[in-house]
Amino acid sequence: MEAVRRYDILDTPPDGAFDRVSALAARLFDVPVATVTIVDSDRIWFKAASGLDGVSQIGRDPGLCASAILADGATVIPDALADPVACSNPLVAGSMGVRFYAAAPITTPDGHRLGTVNILDTRPRVISEAEMETLSDLAAIVLDEMELRLSALKAVRTEQERRKAEQRARTQAERDKASLAAFASTLQRTLLPPALPVVPGLELACHYQTASPQDVGGDFYDVFPLGGARWAFFLGDVCGKGAEAAAVTSLTRYTLREAAQHHEEPEAVLAALNTALLLDASIGSRFCTCLFGFLEPAADGGFNVTVASGGHPPAYRLHTRPGGGAEVEPVHIKGGMLVGAFEEAAFTSRTFHLGPGQGLLMYTDGLTEARLADGTMLGESGVAAFLARRTGPADATALVDDAVALIQGLPQDVGDDVALLALSVPPVQAVGGHGVSATAHTTAAPVPVDATGPSGEKD
Repeated sequence: MEAVRRYDILDTPPDGAFDRVSALAARLFDVPVATVTIVDSDRIWFKAASGLDGVSQIGRDPGLCASAILADGATVIPDALADPVACSNPLVAGSMGVRFYAAAPITTPDGHRLGTVNILDTRPRVISEAEMETLSDLAAIVLDEMELRLSALKAVRTEQERRKAEQRARTQAERDKASLAAFASTLQRTLLPPALPVVPGLELACHYQTASPQDVGGDFYDVFPLGGARWAFFLGDVCGKGAEAAAVTSLTRYTLREAAQHHEEPEAVLAALNTALLLDASIGSRFCTCLFGFLEPAADGGFNVTVASGGHPPAYRLHTRPGGGAEVEPVHIKGGMLVGAFEEAAFTSRTFHLGPGQGLLMYTDGLTEARLADGTMLGESGVAAFLARRTGPADATALVDDAVALIQGLPQDVGDDVALLALSVPPVQAVGGHGVSATAHTTAAPVPVDATGPSGEKD
């Protein structure tokens, strides 16, 4: 019975190969009925039958086939009415009136008899040894077909299992990818300010996008109060991506915020960050570039800005000329070294005035390393040339919007994270003594989400 189940043949639909065996047996032996049967635990099931319409199975006991599979070789009953077992079979005692029966067992290679190939006649007769060998050959052909069918079934099932396994793997990979993206997005939000503050007389705007939704970016920025009318800001980029970069980003952000409360010079703040990164053994060889600055209100409604550089690309100060076009000044700060790379790192600062109608744009190197159509990088010169071609106002909102438009207009996706932070002082006639708030957002995909100030009202 286990062998019968293994071949999975019971109750399968008609099959041409088995039907041809029963038809061939009927012709070879000139009998009205020939069958291919499988013996189940309580029935005889007909896989194929020639000359036996409307019958798909009969009870096992008393049975011709059930008796035949108990013998090692072929079974021959010349006159069924004279046989004490066969005489009560429905095919013999019933209207069909079978008198002759011969069967060859369908035997597996490991010796299990699954059923029989049978020939039946309504008159008594004898069969020669050569004819019995032919009947045995037909039974062997049936087994060969069953083996082929079993091999095909196994192949199909193996393929189905493989596809199911692949589908499960794909589904799990998609779930893992979605979970990783959600985790990266959540972690990224914890590394950036949830909203830019309201700074009286100053407009703020920012933009952040990561190169991949699965990676936590290493870019960071912040603007925060220091007490009185003084403010601090920073923007930077940690080497690398992922959890380790996130750890450096977190340490960097909180160290800069804390150090700014205790140092009057921005280069001293970067020096404190340099020491903190070198002292933390978990950081390893991670370092960062950074712009850190202080803002103090000036009498003309603008701000005096003192900014230090730790190996970061220059910021750009802009204002619109009276006749149109933009005047662009790179804020170069020579001598600033990478933060967290060397114990004796030196940092320098520069002080300048940001007057009414002027703006300041800061960015990470994901912008300068973006590729043009010919494969070359945009570079600092490309950023400066783009800003010089601007025709709009120099307010923070417009600066960020135009920089985002530049990124989106490039023929290739940006290969690195990009962070933008813009500050601007409204023109004198627009200054009303109030500040601008902007909510900072992060995105894990190359589709930018902006946070801008009052001109665009994209809060």
